[in-house]
This record gives sequence, C-alpha cells and structure tokens, in this order.
Amino acid sequence: GDERHGTEGCFIKPTIFTNIDPSMKDVQEEIFGPVCVIIKFKDEEDVIKQANDMFYGLAAAVFTQNMNRAINTTHRLEAGTTWINCASSFNFNVPFGGFEQSGIGRECGDYALTNYTTVKAVHVNLGHRM
Repeated sequence: GDERHGTEGCFIKPTIFTNIDPSMKDVQEEIFGPVCVIIKFKDEEDVIKQANDMFYGLAAAVFTQNMNRAINTTHRLEAGTTWINCASSFNFNVPFGGFEQSGIGRECGDYALTNYTTVKAVHVNLGHRM
C-alpha cells in the first residue's frame, strides 16, 4: 500500500496504516479511498473516546459477538451511520449522512427530501374584519 496508482489524479493502491497515533492526519482527516487505519485501544472507554475525538463522523462499524455491547457502543459513537458486524451495507430507504463536519443533511430515505424543500407558513384572515 501507500503507492501511487496510475499517472493521473491522486490515487493510491489499497493501504492499511498501522502503528498510528490518534493525533495523526491519517486518523484526523476524512480519507476517501481504499484506506484502513488500525489503532490500538485499551478498553471500550478508550475506543469510544478515540472515535469521537475528531471533527468528522460519517460512519463507523462495530464488530462483536455481544449484541448488547454493540448496541450500547453504537449509541455512544458520534457517527451518522453505524454498522454492526458489517460495513458499507446500504438500503436506499434508510437515511445516510454524517455528524459534525461530515457532509450536510441526509441522503436517501424520507429525510433526504428536507434538503429539497422549504417550509413556509401562510396565515389568512377569512372571517374577521380588521
């Protein structure tokens, strides 16, 4: 990994970053591409702190056999979408979008319609004379 792919654009081959410090750019910036960042953590509290300690929150994935732990963890993660025991599984009826600086609004589902509508209230006096 970490090698250029092709001669045009800014593309790299699939890459896995290990021995990463949570303050590094590879963690703190939103990277789109075939990139995986692996960070060590002490316990559940530490992993939640590290995951939420950034300006982005598009998506997260939790892998565990303990469903109670998975659900409790997803509620604590500041991410617009969280998958349990899978990743990048989409249903176009379910809203998708991030928290903090990850995107604006929601795509897909009924929530996406709010991006294209503006609510306006109109009050009309039909019976009382002024």
